[in-house]
Amino acid sequence: MATKAEATESTVEGTKIKWDDSNMKSAYANVCNVTSTREEVVMLFGVNQAWNRGQKEVTIQLTDRIIVSPFAAKRLAMLLDGVVKEYEKRFGALNVEGPRT
Repeated sequence: MATKAEATESTVEGTKIKWDDSNMKSAYANVCNVTSTREEVVMLFGVNQAWNRGQKEVTIQLTDRIIVSPFAAKRLAMLLDGVVKEYEKRFGALNVEGPRT
């Protein structure tokens, strides 16, 4: 019987990749903020527990910071774009309101 990590093997350009999820943690976020410098892209994830729209101030509990290179950020953007397109193909368009300025 294959282990979970063995079941998630894949091959990229002739290189076998084995995904080891033995130390993986899961977290939930419904808020993400992204900033960048020349060398890195910083993604802050958190949870907005304010469900009432009329509030004057909202506190977002930040839980995770992920820092990647601009190259990794671009690959992530491409992967997320593909996932969202596949989701919308299966379940219909997502209408997301952009940030208000």
